[in-house]
Amino acid sequence: MMDKMLVSPSPHIHAAVSTRTLMRDVIIALVPAIVVSVLFYGWSELLVLAVSVASCVLLEWAVTKWLLHKPSTISDLSAVVTGLLLAMNLPCTTPWWVVFIGAVIAICVAKLTFGGIGQNIFNPAITGRVFLLISFPTYMTDWTVPQGFITKVDAFSGATLLGIVNEQGAGAVAGLDYLQTLFLNIGGSAGEISALALLAGFVYLVVRKVIKPWITLSIFATVAIISGIFCAVDPATFTGPLFNLLTGGLILGACFMATDYVTSPMNNVAGIIYGFGIGFIVMMIRYFGSYPEGVSFAILIMNMAVPLLNRAFHQHKYGRA
Repeated sequence: MMDKMLVSPSPHIHAAVSTRTLMRDVIIALVPAIVVSVLFYGWSELLVLAVSVASCVLLEWAVTKWLLHKPSTISDLSAVVTGLLLAMNLPCTTPWWVVFIGAVIAICVAKLTFGGIGQNIFNPAITGRVFLLISFPTYMTDWTVPQGFITKVDAFSGATLLGIVNEQGAGAVAGLDYLQTLFLNIGGSAGEISALALLAGFVYLVVRKVIKPWITLSIFATVAIISGIFCAVDPATFTGPLFNLLTGGLILGACFMATDYVTSPMNNVAGIIYGFGIGFIVMMIRYFGSYPEGVSFAILIMNMAVPLLNRAFHQHKYGRA
């Protein structure tokens, strides 16, 4: 019998980690931010979340079954994560059919066209968000705040903090209460509503060893250093580190999308360079671009650089120096 036993090459290592368990932890990490966004934006946000997640799951099931003729992959929960992240990148007033189009781009184009999870070049949720921003700018910049479960005011519309700075300059937010931005940041997508909730999710992912902190910390450090230098030179024109760290989609992007296993570098040094690139592009777009926000564009651009970074910074093979 021994001569018929097939043994694969070493190393023989098993870990109780799967795509499903990793995606489950990401979902758990997103729960605080989701709860805060639903409490603040109410039924409108619940609708966006439901349509986004349902669309992503159903599209992945249909494409794998009827077009790719492969076993369904929806049980790994990656489609659910994509749906949640896409919803967190959209205004709560986004029409359901626009959300559905974003799901089509995220799942069918950005993910399954490249072969599914583990083979996609670009982060699916960000790809869907950028496509919608370019195709439907009116819907994607409608910051009407509807009646929520904890808000006691009628629906109103207002620019995001980044939009105010883009139009009026840094002086328009000179008296901003940064403690408020940690929990509630009126205006913007659902993922911008609470920096504190997002950071709590990030800490959970690090403690669970789902992600390493180097990419996220390098993004934060780059944004802080660049904005600190520019603000010191001309505070009337350029916003400072606290403003740029706590507003917009920076925390959501840095903690949950830039750290995506598939579209980020494998090596820690490469990851730090990757994070530096994202932070640098974000600040150049915020300071000198026509868009008030640049996180999504920065992550997609650096996604394209990941193969070069992986080639330049090889991982050591197991058991070799």
